Amino acid sequence: MKKTMLINAIEPEESRIALIEDDVLEEFYIERHSRSQTVGNIYKGSVSNIESSIQAAFVDLGLKKNGFLYVSDIMPKEKSEKGEKTAKSKKAEGSAADKKKSGQKIKSLLRKGQNVIAQITKEGIGEKGPSLTTYISLPGRYLVLMPNAKRNGVSRKITDEKERKRLKKLVEGLDIPDNMGAIIRTAGLNQTKRELNRDLKYLHNLWKVISKKTKSEKSPAVIYLESDLVIRAIRDIFSTDVDEIIVDSEDVYKRAKEFLRQVMPKYEKCVTLYKEPEPLFHKYNLEDKLKEIVVKEVILANGGSLVIEQTEALVTIDVNSKKFKEENDPEETAVKTNLEASCEIGRQLRLRDVGGEIVIDFIDMKEAKHIRLVEKKLAETLKRDRARITVLKMSKFCIVEMTRQRMRSSIRDVIYSSCPHCGATGFVKTVESMGLDIIRSLKSGFNNKDVQAVEISANEEVVSFLQNKKRIEIAKLEYNLKKSVTLNKYNGVDVNKIKIKYFSSNGQPVKL
Repeated sequence: MKKTMLINAIEPEESRIALIEDDVLEEFYIERHSRSQTVGNIYKGSVSNIESSIQAAFVDLGLKKNGFLYVSDIMPKEKSEKGEKTAKSKKAEGSAADKKKSGQKIKSLLRKGQNVIAQITKEGIGEKGPSLTTYISLPGRYLVLMPNAKRNGVSRKITDEKERKRLKKLVEGLDIPDNMGAIIRTAGLNQTKRELNRDLKYLHNLWKVISKKTKSEKSPAVIYLESDLVIRAIRDIFSTDVDEIIVDSEDVYKRAKEFLRQVMPKYEKCVTLYKEPEPLFHKYNLEDKLKEIVVKEVILANGGSLVIEQTEALVTIDVNSKKFKEENDPEETAVKTNLEASCEIGRQLRLRDVGGEIVIDFIDMKEAKHIRLVEKKLAETLKRDRARITVLKMSKFCIVEMTRQRMRSSIRDVIYSSCPHCGATGFVKTVESMGLDIIRSLKSGFNNKDVQAVEISANEEVVSFLQNKKRIEIAKLEYNLKKSVTLNKYNGVDVNKIKIKYFSSNGQPVKL
């Protein structure tokens, strides 16, 4: 299987990265420079407000919206800054889960105006500000360094027990500074102690720089900026089974080679510069595939389909057999469609980068063995995902509930904005509905004794409906009430957009 990473960074406004396997788009990432990503950034902020009712604090980071810091994401050392560290807080030291269980109150940990060093774990979505933690973590190529958290471990995604034991022994043998911990990432699989030590040294030096800056800067201030999309992709996504990295920007090409030279010298030769006049993504027929990422319906190879609906906090996926009717037994049709759907669902979640709660409505199956088979296939597919995922067992109605870690806006929200015509519902009122709304507004306006004339501006189709279907009714209103109605057309596509102006007998506007 040939794996290729394509980096499209020739346009100054955005960077795009695609991972393709045998001409199939498996992963896609995009970053607009006008809305640079903040996840992983470290800030020195000050507590602007404490909400005891939700056990959380709002922190001024110098951004448009204050960050949200929940009590379980506050390190016990924050309490020591107030000189209030008690036996209860000492007992709570360790992990966020331990603190949550101990029932510490937010006001015993923070005070209004207090400075905190916090890292963004999730971008703000909609009206919500970014989520924060004071448990700082610095990701490298093979390790994640955790200052002030003395705990070592191995990524859960490394499942081979023999390799896990070897890596645990290695991480315990690393020269990790006191009061720090390290976790070996998935990319650390099969790596040597020498490679891990090199990564550790780089991260430790980075933390020294960050620590020095936290003492000198006044809040609110940016202490550390996470790498851009290109460097993050090579650091987090590139693996030894990727055959080639193709870059269409000479500057980015040089940066990619330099980064690999520092962290993975033997793979520097994998980077090549694309010089052809045809755009890189067009060359690999990706532009049309990218348009399909946000479509509502995804057609499966066997004729079935997925219908994906996305809201701010919930994603629903409906599996349909549609045209797939090859099997005589409905149960077999359901199983085959659900198995294929399971594979595609994992791919679509990665491509769309949706998060939050996800509900999958599979086609009904009766036999327990078939249900277990589909559950297993879905679990295998989701293993490829880099986001944290929790999946529940399939219900008797063949519904699966799961959560997927949401760190940033989905691909849809990056590329598209809400439709101003439908208000992001996906629907607009029919011409007939708009016409009837206008008639009701006319009658309501004419009830005001000061109103003598009404001027209506509406979509051409709506005005045509009023002139053809409601002409007699409007004429009766004008005749009986001795008032006038003027209809104006505009060529806009927004059927829902209407303007109604009311005037008195002397031509002055009347506000209702």
